[in-house]
Amino acid sequence: MDNDILRRRRRELITGVIVLAALAMLPLPIADVYTRNLLIITLLYAGLAQAWNILGGYCGQISLGHAIYFGVGCYVSTLLYVRLGIPVAFGLFAAGAVCGALALLVGWPCFRLSGHYYAVATVVVGEIGYLLFLNWDFVGAATGIYVPFKGESWLALQFRTQKLPYHYAMLAFVAATWIAAWVIEGSRWGFSWRAVRDDAVAARSLGVRVFASKMAAAAISGFFTGVGGALFAQYVGYIDPDSVLAGTFSILIALPAVLGGVGTLWGPLIGAVVLIPVSELSRSYLGGSGRGVDLMIYGGLIVLVALARPQGLVSLLGLRRRAHENAA
Repeated sequence: MDNDILRRRRRELITGVIVLAALAMLPLPIADVYTRNLLIITLLYAGLAQAWNILGGYCGQISLGHAIYFGVGCYVSTLLYVRLGIPVAFGLFAAGAVCGALALLVGWPCFRLSGHYYAVATVVVGEIGYLLFLNWDFVGAATGIYVPFKGESWLALQFRTQKLPYHYAMLAFVAATWIAAWVIEGSRWGFSWRAVRDDAVAARSLGVRVFASKMAAAAISGFFTGVGGALFAQYVGYIDPDSVLAGTFSILIALPAVLGGVGTLWGPLIGAVVLIPVSELSRSYLGGSGRGVDLMIYGGLIVLVALARPQGLVSLLGLRRRAHENAA
């Protein structure tokens, strides 16, 4: 890298630290429980979208089945806690490891496909996972699993009288995914993955190991998605296949990155900050009418952004252009 790119990446890192510090201070003056919950959910989806972005944005492999990693992460950490008493603080890493391995298992056959064939294959894998857990008695089947409350603890990530600790747990998740994306973007892996995304045939002719690149991106993406699932399970205290493995979760995970700007550092966070509050607020205030007004508003926003800013919301800030300069 030349000096200009190094300086730019240093500025990005400093900006990231400032943004994360601001997000850490944001809930302190807010006493309203609903608003704090909204902040927590927004941070969760920002981290999940960044995890998806590592595979779908930087490597160009559009996955529509990430709910399988999210759901498996929920179940792994919860089962370890409920059945074996292993604290969730350790179960997080177990969930990430299992989901990273699962992503490799899914990628082994699916990466033989390309384009829309790969996307369709991920949908099928997600539905298989949903149906499996829906009928698997060992994991509670359709009934699901309640997470027993054993007292407030950071080790167990259980807090019932306050939401602030969950905010910082989700913020740590966002920070981990953002730093991972920042490191990847400026690394040899990042350049290889972008080459695969832009033209796999040309990348192969230049010596890039295309299949290995896809597998590495999938493993990292699956790992972080599994960790996000484990955090979510502990936050809500109850999981079942419909709440963590439904196909709609795959879309919700991908949408913030797509609308914010795929293949960029800030796209997933910006997309989540816009989409999740709109979704939650419209559902809360308009969803009770039974007329689908909240869905129409949410869908209208997505269509509007897609038509007006097909490169993503980051293009409003010129961040898309800078991301392309970093890749040059």
